[in-house]
Amino acid sequence: MSVANPLRDARRIRLGRWLDLANLVTAGAALLVASVLLIAFQFLSLRDAMLEDVEVQARIVSENSVAALLFHDVRASNETLSALFAAPAVEAAAIFDADGSTLAAFRRNGAPEGPPLAASLLRKGHHFSATHLELARAIEADGQPIGVVAIRASLEQLYSRLLAYGALTLAVALGSLAVAFLLVSRMRNLVKRTEAHLAWLAHVDSVTGLPNRHAFNDQLSTVLEKIDRFGGRAGLLLLDLDNFKMVNDTLGHHHGDLLLKLVAQRLLDCLRSGDVLCRIGGDEFAVILESPTTVRTEDVAEKLLAALAAPFDVDVHEIYITASAGLSIYPDDARDAETLIRNADTAMYQAKGKGKNGYESFHPELDYRVQKRLSLETNLRKALDRGELTLHYQPKVSLRDGRLVGVEALLRWHHPELGPVSPAEFIPVAEDSGLIVPIGRWVLRQACQQVAAWRNAGLGMVNMAVNLSARQTRDPYLVRDIVQAVREAGIEPGQLELEITETVLMDNVHVNVDLLHRLQSEGIRLAIDDFGTGYSSMAYLKRFPIDQVKIDRTFVRDIPGDGDDEAICVAIIAMAHSLGLSVTAEGVETAQQLDFLRNAGCDVMQGFHLAEPRPPEQLAGFLKSRHALLPPQK
Repeated sequence: MSVANPLRDARRIRLGRWLDLANLVTAGAALLVASVLLIAFQFLSLRDAMLEDVEVQARIVSENSVAALLFHDVRASNETLSALFAAPAVEAAAIFDADGSTLAAFRRNGAPEGPPLAASLLRKGHHFSATHLELARAIEADGQPIGVVAIRASLEQLYSRLLAYGALTLAVALGSLAVAFLLVSRMRNLVKRTEAHLAWLAHVDSVTGLPNRHAFNDQLSTVLEKIDRFGGRAGLLLLDLDNFKMVNDTLGHHHGDLLLKLVAQRLLDCLRSGDVLCRIGGDEFAVILESPTTVRTEDVAEKLLAALAAPFDVDVHEIYITASAGLSIYPDDARDAETLIRNADTAMYQAKGKGKNGYESFHPELDYRVQKRLSLETNLRKALDRGELTLHYQPKVSLRDGRLVGVEALLRWHHPELGPVSPAEFIPVAEDSGLIVPIGRWVLRQACQQVAAWRNAGLGMVNMAVNLSARQTRDPYLVRDIVQAVREAGIEPGQLELEITETVLMDNVHVNVDLLHRLQSEGIRLAIDDFGTGYSSMAYLKRFPIDQVKIDRTFVRDIPGDGDDEAICVAIIAMAHSLGLSVTAEGVETAQQLDFLRNAGCDVMQGFHLAEPRPPEQLAGFLKSRHALLPPQK
């Protein structure tokens, strides 16, 4: 693909040539004016020097002719004038007495015949003509004029020197102009090369050599303008490499760049010559398909994903990489480039949400989901300030004696227009947007203050369980916020139990182990939530400073009756007890499930069989009861 505009480049070249010519003419004119001024200045300087020289000669003749003039000695006067033979510019000279009569005269041999010298020159001193300088000087005795000496000098020598100087000046000017032209040409070529390099940098990705985002935007606009003018369709395919960050983090950016080059080459090999492949982000590529059909676009997506299935040899490493792609058609799915890109991006993230390594074509339902999610996020940002968030609490009961051992705080959102919003909808939005951090901080404070409120109401020391999300565990102020919430409420640290899912703990084991130790050192109890759904091992389980594990509801739902789930529950209970941990089963909804778990040795249960999550005021009956809420174990 050509990322430059040929017509624009041709105009720029022509404009550059005209600018070069204009610069050259301007420089030449400036040098010409400077040369003329220099020659004129030199002419005036030479003329003044000649006048001074002739005046000196006239003074010498005048001083040496006083006696000859007083005694009317013609011979002595001629001898005095003969000294002017040493001045090659002097062509003629004469000495006149007080009456204006010629006493002596001098004419150089071969000098052209000129007008006779006259004493009248005395009145004007000197006179320059086009070819000569004529000068007269009075001869004085005792301060009284007794005669005149007149000299005529040729300007030929002056003009010869001036011509030589002018020739040298013009030669220097022409040389300077030539040097300036060479410098301007060289500078212009350097500027052109620099502009070309900058244009390359502005339009080409330096890693893969593909058109970059800027070139992609230009090319897409050109294609869409062409369709608007002449009709047709265009397809846009956005492709994002799955888990590419892991390659950079484990092998380094150098190997990541090598992998991107190989990926780009494979993708290029799958496309037609008219298709345009661009790298528009770190691990994101875009393909512009002209005149596609829906089937054709999906075929291209399948072909590209299939091409990435084979491993990549990056130095000594064999790397497998997958991608997720989103497709959008112009003008079927969008009427402008921005909407087309957004729709393809929406489809791509839908493909990622379905498990990655696949593609998704845009359809209006996807846009509805995006708009709904955006609306949900916008409303969620306001929910905390508007007091729309509340906490409900679900009792946790001992399976040994049936007594209440604590409650779990569960977040609820009641929107004034949307009504109750399911946690399954808004919790992922809060997690992705980062809102879970301030919301989680509010949940911790509210839960701790509720424990204090129950205590102050005479309902005893209630243990409170609060869930922590993945984003919260990465918050550097998490421990500070938790300790502050406990201290502000005035409750015992041991009354607060934090539940972290197994998947979150295994996401960054070393960091999370350190986090758990810091929390444990503050006296806070810890539990692994949804145990059995992740991939932790006994070795990791021993490293975590935890007090309890919670069996995920997916294993409780089909017991008794499902042999696999029964075996898993029994195994988790036995393993936890062997490590000195208590076990809680969540999602207990039937008496049969309760009996099975009790017989398997489970310590605590919670679920709808006992009570669903309730507002704090509706939980007072459970807290006031000093009797067993379940029949004790036989």
